[in-house]
Amino acid sequence: MRLDELSWTDARDADADLALLPVGSTEQHGPHAPLGVDVFSATAIAEAGAEAYDGAAVVAPTIPVGVAEEHRAFDGTMWVGEDAFRAYVGGSLRSLADTFDRVVVVNGHGGNTNALREVCARVTRDGDGYAVPFTWFDVVDPDVPLGHGGPVETALMLHCRPDLVREERFDEAADGMGIAFGEFVAGTNLAYDFDEFSESGNLGDPNEASAALGEELLDEAAAALADVMDAVKARELQS
Repeated sequence: MRLDELSWTDARDADADLALLPVGSTEQHGPHAPLGVDVFSATAIAEAGAEAYDGAAVVAPTIPVGVAEEHRAFDGTMWVGEDAFRAYVGGSLRSLADTFDRVVVVNGHGGNTNALREVCARVTRDGDGYAVPFTWFDVVDPDVPLGHGGPVETALMLHCRPDLVREERFDEAADGMGIAFGEFVAGTNLAYDFDEFSESGNLGDPNEASAALGEELLDEAAAALADVMDAVKARELQS
């Protein structure tokens, strides 16, 4: 069930075990992929997870802007600071918990991870509901590196939104890609922004992507999410 397609009385009577809150980012993913990769991936995995779940779950509207200032040099990127992000996500979680007291945040952007863990803990500790974050690319095990705008994310887009992927730009993306998430000396990352180590804005060669791999990734992530949902449903909440 999609929350935005329900009336308020439908939401009241939904008898859902929990809610899913997809959270993404509107940021560059190289010249070949849309700015909404993290939004589309979080949404698709939340919807697929709800279908794979042996129970009833509501999928809330996706939060489309996250912690992504590291991509600010690339046109079209949007971001908010961590304080604003935590406040907005926290308020969204608390409002959801008024109707559905258990919420799984389905995250599609690595830059959101630390803030989401913190805000979910805060909402839970304050007794406003029970919330946990789930980051899909932490649970899949592809034969290609994750990267950024690389074969994993590109594959998922080729499966979910092939109309938005510019395959004729794969070589351009690969020619200017970085080799690591930063510039490291003795374990210290000297770089803060993505353009310091990637000319094209991506890591990983998108030529290694395929729609078939994207379908496998979606199924794997959805199954893992359904397992988390089962555990969240079964968990005894603190009074």
